[in-house]
Amino acid sequence: MIFEISLYITSIIFGIMVFFSFVVAPIAFSSLNKESYSVFIRKIFPYYYLINLVLSLIVLFFFIYLNIYGIKLYLISITAILFFVSNYVLMPLINKFSDQNLYQKFKYSHLLSVILNFIQMFCLIFILI
Repeated sequence: MIFEISLYITSIIFGIMVFFSFVVAPIAFSSLNKESYSVFIRKIFPYYYLINLVLSLIVLFFFIYLNIYGIKLYLISITAILFFVSNYVLMPLINKFSDQNLYQKFKYSHLLSVILNFIQMFCLIFILI
């Protein structure tokens, strides 16, 4: 039962990621002016990262409780670590580069955040299959 719950939570994380990546961010980008978009993203993404971090830690603890020490444990660990890094390291850097009009650094750090997001999605898919 706990294993099934952990898979449901993993599915929820994946669903949140897909929704934010392919619905929320593009619609906000195309609908809001630059200043409003910036304010919106700075408000919503810390919650996005934190909620997904907490959910991935719950799955991690379930896997440890169930003695699942194989690849799935490593994949959810990577996912959780990347949520932490994205929220507490990368997002502040992205915001700093944006505020200081350091376009190239902003561009590369944003690209890194997108790449990390896709790595996490692939990790979640492999947990679910």
